[in-house]
Amino acid sequence: MTETDSYWWYITLKGPAGQGEVLQSLAEASGCIGSEEDDKPSAVELRAYYRSNYDLGHWMEQLTPLMSEWPEVSVYDMGRLENRQWNALSLEAFPPLNIGERFVVLAPWHRGKEPEGRIPLYINPGSAFGTGYHESTQNVLSLMEKYLSHEAAVADIGCGSGILSIAAAKLGAGVVYARDLDPAVMDEVRSNLDLNDLGDVPVHVEEGDLLNGFDKVVDLLVANILLEPLLKMIPQVPEAIGDAGIAIFSGLTVSERDIFVSALSRSGLTVVEEVSSDDWLGLAVKKG
Repeated sequence: MTETDSYWWYITLKGPAGQGEVLQSLAEASGCIGSEEDDKPSAVELRAYYRSNYDLGHWMEQLTPLMSEWPEVSVYDMGRLENRQWNALSLEAFPPLNIGERFVVLAPWHRGKEPEGRIPLYINPGSAFGTGYHESTQNVLSLMEKYLSHEAAVADIGCGSGILSIAAAKLGAGVVYARDLDPAVMDEVRSNLDLNDLGDVPVHVEEGDLLNGFDKVVDLLVANILLEPLLKMIPQVPEAIGDAGIAIFSGLTVSERDIFVSALSRSGLTVVEEVSSDDWLGLAVKKG
């Protein structure tokens, strides 16, 4: 979130007691940039905050399909929050978060609070999808720790906030290609890159529709997007990673695994490792 926004939207979700993680996952997957949870004995409520660069109807359109798998979850209320109210909330809404064995995600105002031995990823919480607080992003980062080799060429497809590109550069990548279809994302990615010391690692930020028009062969491809665009991209992945490359996919749920793995097989790709967090799945795959 940036201070140039004069107001933000909020949508409050309500579900059965103990379902706070479900509400959080739904909110994050729909593009929220922060949330507050009120866990009561009989029910749990979660107020999710959204940027005002789209109208409230747009955010409801992102959220409604995700809620279809959770009929016990409902929208309790929604509305508008002024900038001055957000500033008081935001400092507490994004505490430093350890991810995997090596990373910690921090909002810029937590600089200086990095745990010793962790690689800091500074992300503006007002960024596009991928603040690090959602399980799908965490799954990718955990797999990247294992499969990203020194001086690797990395493609981040559907880069969102740029968090995976930043992580790749800090893990020792030689070059990173960050692509997203949304032109509004470009400035936010560059802003997050500027928050992080990436040394001499070049990160090429470009507008692009998945792998269409991408002519590089990379050692590691990462994509944290939803099932439908992942399925569209799969046939182009073998050419993009060559014979020895690895692709890491996230953004799909455990219930979508069989559909996705079948599509991988049809394109000559094999799963080499899976990780899951709550209902979200991350896969590392290779050719063959």
